[in-house]
Amino acid sequence: MEIDKDLLSHLVDMAKASLRLRHSHDLRTSQADNSQRMLCALLPGTDVPIHRHPQSTETVVVLCGKLVEVIYDDGGREVERISLDPLAGKYGCVVPKGAWHTVEVLEPSVIFEAKDGGYGVDGSEVRSGVKDKMAFSNCLGDLKKNVEYLIGMERQQGAVDVSPEYIARVLNVPVEDVIRVMEEMA
Repeated sequence: MEIDKDLLSHLVDMAKASLRLRHSHDLRTSQADNSQRMLCALLPGTDVPIHRHPQSTETVVVLCGKLVEVIYDDGGREVERISLDPLAGKYGCVVPKGAWHTVEVLEPSVIFEAKDGGYGVDGSEVRSGVKDKMAFSNCLGDLKKNVEYLIGMERQQGAVDVSPEYIARVLNVPVEDVIRVMEEMA
């Protein structure tokens, strides 16, 4: 498989067709591969919940486009903004193990993302309990985004069906709220 301009354009087109304004392409070569290695096309306006990976660093390399990786402390305060723009010679970053982070997409972008363990099975968490974008809340509007994100990440890792119970456990919210949101999404 070649990772070339045509593939990146195709991924951006797939993101344009997605309500989530992003599309992931799994690069793992077998179901036994427990890592996360993917290409992810992201468009401005996509909403990636603030999350962290307590058991792994995360490597992000921008192949095309421009975005900002935003790092937060445990209290939800922004502590670092890492501008990534290959045309400016800023190619990527390594998000520290356990650091809360999200991404702000400035123009259509494709990233290579890698970390140990698949999302959800590696202890990854979505930020909850804070009122603004600085750190996600799980009011129903944001819960829908968190559920969509988690389902997308699980499917990307090969899961066919993601249960409401699993989502409720990962997001630390009542299962009834997850069921209601999933029914609205259907």
